[in-house]
Amino acid sequence: MSNSQKTYKPKPISGFPEWLPEYRAVELKWLDHIRKTFESYGFCSIETPAVEELDVLRAKGEVDKEIYVLERLHKDEDDDSEARLALHFDQTVPLARYVAQHFNDLVFPFKRYQIQKVWRGERPQLGRMREFYQCDIDVLHVDNLPISFDAEIPAMIYEALDGLDIGRVQLRINNRKILIGFLNACGIEAQDEITEITRIVDKLEKIGEDEVAAELKKAGILPEIIEKLLTLARNKGHNLDFTKIQSLNDMMKEGLDELKFVMDTLAHLPDHAAIADLSIVRGLDYYTGTVYETQLLDIPEFSGSVCSGGRYDDLASSYINKKLPGVGISIGLSRLFDVLKQNGKIEPGPKSPADILMVLPSEERRQEAMETARTLRARGYKVEMYHAPQKVKKQLSYAEKKSIPYVWFPPFEDGSDHEVKDMGKGEQSPADPDNWEKS
Repeated sequence: MSNSQKTYKPKPISGFPEWLPEYRAVELKWLDHIRKTFESYGFCSIETPAVEELDVLRAKGEVDKEIYVLERLHKDEDDDSEARLALHFDQTVPLARYVAQHFNDLVFPFKRYQIQKVWRGERPQLGRMREFYQCDIDVLHVDNLPISFDAEIPAMIYEALDGLDIGRVQLRINNRKILIGFLNACGIEAQDEITEITRIVDKLEKIGEDEVAAELKKAGILPEIIEKLLTLARNKGHNLDFTKIQSLNDMMKEGLDELKFVMDTLAHLPDHAAIADLSIVRGLDYYTGTVYETQLLDIPEFSGSVCSGGRYDDLASSYINKKLPGVGISIGLSRLFDVLKQNGKIEPGPKSPADILMVLPSEERRQEAMETARTLRARGYKVEMYHAPQKVKKQLSYAEKKSIPYVWFPPFEDGSDHEVKDMGKGEQSPADPDNWEKS
């Protein structure tokens, strides 16, 4: 390389995480466990393109500032000046488009999971990224979706998260019909006013009751309504007594009945796992019934939700003339992983997936070593070949640095035995590649 040639010093791109192999190994293990849990409930996998048509994404409304538009650096003269494709910012919009497009080929209720990266143009911070994995599950049905799915979704999510060994997680569950019914009973029925109130109430945990009350007052809500609303929102607990919450109209009663059904169905979970929390409303107005948020109880300094979702009546209406109610929830996997990693809660995995390092005695014995490795791979073991006939001490050091648990020594000379070394125990013994079993 010429002395005059400059080198570019690479640096991290803010909001676009990448992990070292030992942490990527843990992330993959998480993904495998989550996928296995979803499939154990009969959910099928789909994958949609990283891009959607810009008009499809914008149909959701008020997300323009988060969208990354996709276009070539050098466009042809006849290219349309208006960008047509963009990276998807969640998996809900792609799902709605997918179901509308493939409606006649799907079996309903359509139960799908989707584990993919999404992209959002927001300011990076702890647990907030511009590129991240989401693990989504949703059930959609034509016209009516049984309330039983509203209970199955959180049960499945708890099982998925509990199996990650990340400490105690808590699902906080509510039903938006309770709040909307309450507001209707107070004479507040305009959709834009309800949307504004729910947006403010959604900030209760973040800014507290006093600030929420001040914002509601500023929005024109009467003090007596604010006090009753905050009193309602204080209802929470694993064994919430629903009989003490007064139903002011049919909608509020329906919401309370649905929430009670969900909580009763989740009674088999540990006491901390799921609570009814009437302060949870979710700020997105397309949620119409059950809503979920999830917290990490063992990391109290992190108050954000790492898993959220809810029921919606007609999310696909922008793409198809069918009523397709659904319920779903999404694990912000990268968000969860980042928070736990930063708090020292993730034990890194091995630097190599290999079970065995195959020692290379000499160039003359490379073929025999490779044949031994093939035999072991055919029996289901992951085997890494050492790259050069270097000193055995150096090859052992390589295995130790990569946390490879076994080192295999093929014959170093004619008539010698195969041997294997257990790196954990420090023991070495004869072995047959056709029938050896790891301890």
